[in-house]
Amino acid sequence: MTHEHSHSSSSLPSQCRCCTKSICTSQPSDCVSRRGFMAGASAVAAGGIALSALGAQRAFSDDTEHIKPIQKTLTVQPVFLYGVAQPREKTSWRGWGGIKTQQDVADEKRRIEHEMESLKKEVDFPIELRPLREAQNPDQAAAIAKENYDVTLMFASNCGTDTLEALSDPNKWTLMFVRHRSGPVYLWYEIAHNRYLRKTVDDFGQPGVGPKDVIVDRMDEVAWRLKSLYAVKNTMGKKIVSLGGSSGWGAGGQSAPEHTRNIFKMDLIDVTYDDLSVRIKKAQANKMLVKRCAQDSANYLKQPGVEMNTNPEFMERAFLLTEVFQQLMDEAGTDAFTINNCMGTVMGISETTACMPLSLLNDGGYQAFCESDFVVIPSGVLLHYLCNKPVFLNDPTYPHDGVVTMAHCTAPRKMDGETDEPVNILTHFESDYGAAPKVEFKLGETMTVIDPDFNFERWMGFTAEVVDNPFMDICRSQVDIQMHADTDRVNEETRGFHWMACYGDYTKETGYALDKIGIDWLKLS
Repeated sequence: MTHEHSHSSSSLPSQCRCCTKSICTSQPSDCVSRRGFMAGASAVAAGGIALSALGAQRAFSDDTEHIKPIQKTLTVQPVFLYGVAQPREKTSWRGWGGIKTQQDVADEKRRIEHEMESLKKEVDFPIELRPLREAQNPDQAAAIAKENYDVTLMFASNCGTDTLEALSDPNKWTLMFVRHRSGPVYLWYEIAHNRYLRKTVDDFGQPGVGPKDVIVDRMDEVAWRLKSLYAVKNTMGKKIVSLGGSSGWGAGGQSAPEHTRNIFKMDLIDVTYDDLSVRIKKAQANKMLVKRCAQDSANYLKQPGVEMNTNPEFMERAFLLTEVFQQLMDEAGTDAFTINNCMGTVMGISETTACMPLSLLNDGGYQAFCESDFVVIPSGVLLHYLCNKPVFLNDPTYPHDGVVTMAHCTAPRKMDGETDEPVNILTHFESDYGAAPKVEFKLGETMTVIDPDFNFERWMGFTAEVVDNPFMDICRSQVDIQMHADTDRVNEETRGFHWMACYGDYTKETGYALDKIGIDWLKLS
């Protein structure tokens, strides 16, 4: 278990339960032409999320360019810290460690460089591993620390404490790697905790560095920590278009937009429904666009695994509405979107529901959330970058006998980031109107579940297994999961309302990321 703190809350109108959320920034290189973007179902966005040729990213004209899913590269500076001791008579003249000669130094530098090459090939996110640097004294270390990069990866062999401290910039993330069996043993394998972290007392005293930042021998342990830091970098400061305004569910969530801005430094861009109405009318007047969206809808419905049980015109309008949502993100320079009052206001303006557009956008690698609930949206952004797959914002039910149902009308189909799960297109349940996907989740699949609290102080989470896809009279996409956690404990520790979920186990990475943000993590699995 891990624990940390943050603060947040916000209120969501009671009639709204199916909206979308997103955030981002981009440069011209983050854009792609419609023809290039729609080259086919095999096209892949940066970061490996496969895109389907669903028309979800098409703009109002063929020459319009769209924002691609945004991924900021994590820059890492590896530094080898060492010293070669000189013999002195009748006294202890060297400390622990296998780096004793200049040949040892040369061999170790080659070993580290080889490990960095292998690490870069293994990670599934954008990373820049800078050339290996070395430091033998505080001046050399301090000069490196002044340079511009995100993470210091120190290979702490047998240098002095002052050299380590000079390299440890509190404005950067720091990881310490020490060797036990992976090469010549390091001095700091012995004293990392008592001298560097605790300064020879009982309390931790190194700013920004804690026990979880020290890794022994295993490069895979370095890799997942770097993935967590990459997710934090991409989550902090995210720009999100909020159609109908930024909000938060319930009385406890009224301060959520403010907390999101203060803690996650997110830029929430509110867009009015009057603005949306103008855009939809313009889109509806574009005959070529309307025809193209109708064709995209027809192509979607012809795909294997797709069943249709609503008026086809709702689907055609859903593709048109997706165009408008995409245009809003393009103009804001972001890949993230959310919608408020999605169970009422948007239907009268668009003559469909927002459910399918959100599903399509998530399948395209974007971040699109319903209900404009900023209590849970930050967890969706973070989890998206941790898993590199679409995530599922959902309404949880009451856990019992180890099982809980999660449901909503906006689930993505590409829950594994590549494969389209079977889907039945129905009406949105509460309104019996529009088009909403009933996605069939993969039985036996492991899922990560996150439950954020209203106050942004502690998130609870656990892993679970998909055991059923029921068809109850509730939100269309519904999944029963067997929790890898004690039912009573889950009920005791649940906070907030909405949950966030994805395929795979990312509980470890989530806890480490939250530690850097300042929110406690209660892992119940």
